[in-house]
Amino acid sequence: MEIKNIPNNTVTRKLTDIDERTGNVYEAVAVIARRANQVSSEMKQDLMRKLADFSTTGDTLEETFENREQIEISRYYERLPKPSLIATEEFLNGDVYFREGGK
Repeated sequence: MEIKNIPNNTVTRKLTDIDERTGNVYEAVAVIARRANQVSSEMKQDLMRKLADFSTTGDTLEETFENREQIEISRYYERLPKPSLIATEEFLNGDVYFREGGK
């Protein structure tokens, strides 16, 4: 998953921009919500895959405090935009495929 030029904070949107592709703001929000769940899942899997390298069966107190790489990975994911912001940007840019009527 590639995250590019997505603001980290909330941006005010016009409802006409959101419902332009679907014709219905509620359907558009449902599509965005489904995509946000997918993005969240992808981010979680990616994070778990990266953190799996650091997991050990018996952690000592020294290992817990000295693991800077793990801390940097966690900070990177904390600074990423929220999945709902990513999904909204993708939807507005036309990067999300959906079938009309939920078929």
